[in-house]
Amino acid sequence: MRAILLLLILLIVVAIGAIATGFININQTQAAAAPDIDVNQSGVVAKGGQAPQFDVETGKIGVGTQERTVKLPAIEVRPADGAAAQQQQQQANGVATTNATQP
Repeated sequence: MRAILLLLILLIVVAIGAIATGFININQTQAAAAPDIDVNQSGVVAKGGQAPQFDVETGKIGVGTQERTVKLPAIEVRPADGAAAQQQQQQANGVATTNATQP
């Protein structure tokens, strides 16, 4: 129930924001008219009436792509002091080092 209420509030806030920014423009083109109601011994009879009509204009969003050149920072990875000393010792002893870790 709380989720439905939260979604309803969110929907109302988005609708208000869209109307306030001019993204949605709503104009009434035809007014509403209540029906004529007659009550007699045989029951209730409703005649006429009309629903209102609206003209709704919405904004457009253009989505596209562009080529851009982006400079990326250079990253240099240095092992910790203990790992660097161990790696140098292994290289001095002629032991090959790998990047894989053993369990």
